[in-house]
Amino acid sequence: MTASPAGAGLVVGVGACRDAPAEAVYGLVREVLAELGPGTGPLLELATVEAKATEPGIVEAARLLGVRLRSWAPGVLAAVETPHSSPTALAALGVASVAEAAALAGGGELLVPKRKQGGPGPAVATCAVARRGPAAGVPGDGTTTE
Repeated sequence: MTASPAGAGLVVGVGACRDAPAEAVYGLVREVLAELGPGTGPLLELATVEAKATEPGIVEAARLLGVRLRSWAPGVLAAVETPHSSPTALAALGVASVAEAAALAGGGELLVPKRKQGGPGPAVATCAVARRGPAAGVPGDGTTTE
């Protein structure tokens, strides 16, 4: 899965509890992307809030998917309008949305709202998918790890 020349494609916003296994994050992302199908566009990156950018499960999921991991400052994510909010994320990270806000932070349209992996109660991992068009671009206030 590689980026298209025009920069259009999918961004998957991810969140996870502390020490979430890579299999949980990777499995959820793969499941959601499989439901969308290959015609939706290439996967450009995983995105998350800065505080989660060093979580081993998220870092490993990006590696397994062969894409970069972009992290966003909490203030950037707090400014993004999303359809769902999480009191847990707000209390822990200072943002009401991690997955949806991270997916949308670089612009685009939300294709898959927040999905969670795990049973009832707090999610082990969450993800949301946005499609970024060639004109949306990527603002320079996110950081990238590879």
